[in-house]
Amino acid sequence: MSKMRGRILIPLPNTGAMGRKRNNFYMRSLFLLALGIFGLLQYNNFNYLDSRDNVLGDAVTNDSDDAILAMVPATLHKYLTPHSRNHSASGAGALNGAALPLNASSPGAATASTISFDVYHPPNITEIKRQIVRYNDMQMVLNEDVFGPLQNDSVIIVVQVHTRITYLRHLIVSLAQARDISKVLLVFSHDYYDDDINDLVQQIDFCKVMQIFYPYSIQTHPNEYPGVDPNDCPRNIKKEQALITNCNNAMYPDLYGHYREAKFTQTKHHWIWKANRVFNELEVTRYHTGLVLFLEEDHYVAEDFLYLLAMMQQRTKDLCPQCNVLSLGTYLKTFNYYTYHSKLHARVRTAKIDRQSIVNDYRKVEVMPWVSSKHNMGFAFNRTTWSNIRKCARHFCTYDDYNWDWSLQHVSQQCLRRKLHAMIVKGPRVFHIGECGVHHKNKNCESNQVISKVQHVLRIARNSHQLFPRSLTLTVPSLMKKSKLRKGNGGWGDMRDHELCLNMTLATR
Repeated sequence: MSKMRGRILIPLPNTGAMGRKRNNFYMRSLFLLALGIFGLLQYNNFNYLDSRDNVLGDAVTNDSDDAILAMVPATLHKYLTPHSRNHSASGAGALNGAALPLNASSPGAATASTISFDVYHPPNITEIKRQIVRYNDMQMVLNEDVFGPLQNDSVIIVVQVHTRITYLRHLIVSLAQARDISKVLLVFSHDYYDDDINDLVQQIDFCKVMQIFYPYSIQTHPNEYPGVDPNDCPRNIKKEQALITNCNNAMYPDLYGHYREAKFTQTKHHWIWKANRVFNELEVTRYHTGLVLFLEEDHYVAEDFLYLLAMMQQRTKDLCPQCNVLSLGTYLKTFNYYTYHSKLHARVRTAKIDRQSIVNDYRKVEVMPWVSSKHNMGFAFNRTTWSNIRKCARHFCTYDDYNWDWSLQHVSQQCLRRKLHAMIVKGPRVFHIGECGVHHKNKNCESNQVISKVQHVLRIARNSHQLFPRSLTLTVPSLMKKSKLRKGNGGWGDMRDHELCLNMTLATR
């Protein structure tokens, strides 16, 4: 038998090592495959988010009437639809100068809703004065039969209205979408009598409504004080020349040597009149002890502004016992919303940013002394605070500044024993949408661009769950410089303005 060359292969015992190696190989393969699929899904998700952001970003720049209407519930389109009275009897002239409804689907539909065969004649000054007296005497509360009487602790919202009906329409739409709006009394304070504005206000059906009319307006006194008297001193005339010509109030130019301009003085007069009217003259508010929130025609509110205001009021005792003003409309950049929205997306990408910490930013409040340039929009106080302000009426009415907010800060600094101290939300719930006003005149004063942006940022806030926070958190504000006593802006040296202002702070009941 020949010898076998080489090694004899002896079968090894079955220890499972080979099977484990195969299983590990399969597991690694499956893991890598799953990882690849996950990465692909994430990539597609990021592309979707980016594309969605691009679409939303495009929506911001789309400020057409149709785009804005698309963001508003159909039931509220009636507030955005102008019904001009200024029509002629002829068919061709009926549309000349009359605005078409925003939601008109055809020329026929537009014609049917706008053409009137009666020539509209605006009321003359005598008739306007008569209507103002009638409205103010009646003190009628619309929709009270539907929503019941005003409760003592309900919120009263006072809107100062001039002539910008386009902005007022959007304010009304935003108010209509707010939670608990049916519980408030909505007071519109007008310094210009206009039938179209009155019709718009009287259309409101989502809460109790009242109109009050400032009785000393430029409109009703066009050729006499507090309007422009023909013998008033021109703004830039020198005092020496004014004394020679013996023009009205020649002895009292403002601290910069200028004489009054009626269009600037009216706003301060109107503000102090409406505040006194609401707190001290209206029968419906006689026993009211709740908050009065001050807005203007070119503001826009978030849907949770009343919810947040109530939460702030409840927390003043423990978060800020010294606070006597609550402010919902800080002048933060609108694009802060975009910054936070981007951080939410970054959290998905980097897994480093906690979503809840971003949401928390919109339940944060700060406390600080009330500053006119920062906290004069969407702020509220109660009767106690107003009573203290009214006791300092002389400081308000004689301070040489035609701005009501600067004058109010002067009152806080120079007269109030308990100075105005505010609780302010970091995420604003009241926005300024007016492009034009007393101080600024842009080329397009009825631009939709800002309105479109505000609608968009509120949509982002809603989708990011930043509205209706469950709690409030007090945050320490950045170090603020001590507010200095400031020299007024002038425009308020006329003794007639001082006397009229003081007379309007007297209680009449």
